[in-house]
Amino acid sequence: MARPAEPEKRLELARQAALVLEREGLDVPMSRIADALRLNRSTLLYHFPARSHIVKTALEALLLEQARSVLAAVDKHSHPIDRLYAQVRAVHAFHQGREGRIVFLSQAIAASGERMADIVAAGNRVFEAHRRAAADRVRQGIADGLVVPCDADALVNLVRAVIDGLMVQRVVTGAPLAPVHRLLWKHVLLPLKKQPKKRSESR
Repeated sequence: MARPAEPEKRLELARQAALVLEREGLDVPMSRIADALRLNRSTLLYHFPARSHIVKTALEALLLEQARSVLAAVDKHSHPIDRLYAQVRAVHAFHQGREGRIVFLSQAIAASGERMADIVAAGNRVFEAHRRAAADRVRQGIADGLVVPCDADALVNLVRAVIDGLMVQRVVTGAPLAPVHRLLWKHVLLPLKKQPKKRSESR
């Protein structure tokens, strides 16, 4: 079996090291993290000179894993409105029951003294291309008569706000996902969806 590529190895190390930090606290010595991962301390420090590097890399790994999972679910649909709804459900399904991971990583970055603006910008870069593509698909859907005319960028931003906001509510209050999903679909997304006209109807 081929050995994992170095970037993949580093991401996996970050995931495992972040679990140690979450379990034992942000002040745990690097030597303890190395022991938990069955590594030499020097090997751990080669990949991550400080705990903040572990956290930042683990967050990057989590966002990349989320992106792969969500895009696979979204690509099962062709209608732009269906794709937006699939995105909401897929992100929440990916984190369901484990919302604390991304909250911990975000809090750990803030506690480490790293500039949150830089971290947020890094996260945004992961999803910005997808956000632009989603808005472009909505605009094309409007042009093709598949979507009721609307502000495509505002719609995509609203969907993202629902995704992020409900994630926070899940952690803080344990808010259920399904009622919000149903309301979003019935009162926001479905009214914007139009089906393509049959040829006989378009003549």
